[in-house]
Amino acid sequence: MIKVAMTPERRDYILQELKKHGIIKVKDVSDRFNVSEVTIRKDLELFEKKNLLLRVRGGAIRLNYSYMGDDNSITEKQQKNYKEKQLIGKAAASLINENDTIILDSGTTTLEIAKNLQKFQNLSIITNALNIAIVLNEYKRFPVIIPGGYLREKSMSLVGPIAESFLKNFYCDKLFLGIDSFNLERGVSTPNLEEASINQTMISISKEVIAVFDSSKFNSRSFASIAPITKINTIITDSGIDPKMKIELERLGIKVIIAQ
Repeated sequence: MIKVAMTPERRDYILQELKKHGIIKVKDVSDRFNVSEVTIRKDLELFEKKNLLLRVRGGAIRLNYSYMGDDNSITEKQQKNYKEKQLIGKAAASLINENDTIILDSGTTTLEIAKNLQKFQNLSIITNALNIAIVLNEYKRFPVIIPGGYLREKSMSLVGPIAESFLKNFYCDKLFLGIDSFNLERGVSTPNLEEASINQTMISISKEVIAVFDSSKFNSRSFASIAPITKINTIITDSGIDPKMKIELERLGIKVIIAQ
């Protein structure tokens, strides 16, 4: 029997076992971590609310979401609309103030923000993306905070309950959120459930949420919902945005910046 006191580690184990085997039993997890079955059922209930699994009698089964939406790799995403992403990255960096504490979400557009921080001397930066952390390390002057969790190969990002629990220890000035899909009625979304879940945590600990994405992401939907558009303060995109969309967003109180 393995005794692990940390709730995030137990919950991370649940997700990993579901990913490997597709099913998990309450009794097995209860025995492994020496906690009550009621505690494990609460874990499963929490995950079910986040659409990470489906509870069944005696345990839970994995939701088969791997074919829902295009969950492309970082390399594939970098090849799409690269010029627009560069412009958005520069525009986003202009919103940062010296001494800010910021979060850079994983993604190819947020990576461009990391490349445009030369003028700053004192920033504290949280990121769950290993490739972004490497770029930030090259400045050799910013504290870079990386959560735990497990690594998603496609996005080079750390996700899962351990990462989410770690992030809840902070409160930040600005979150730069990279998203895959934007829809006025359904809000922002992503193909991956675990990415959606950690993005929700990032939003909850941020004073200002700035969504950065190219105009091809408008009027689309992905499988996993991140948040309604009311959670977004500012959108930075390119000149391909439909003027009617821009007007509607501004009517809803969302600032729209067109990166030129």
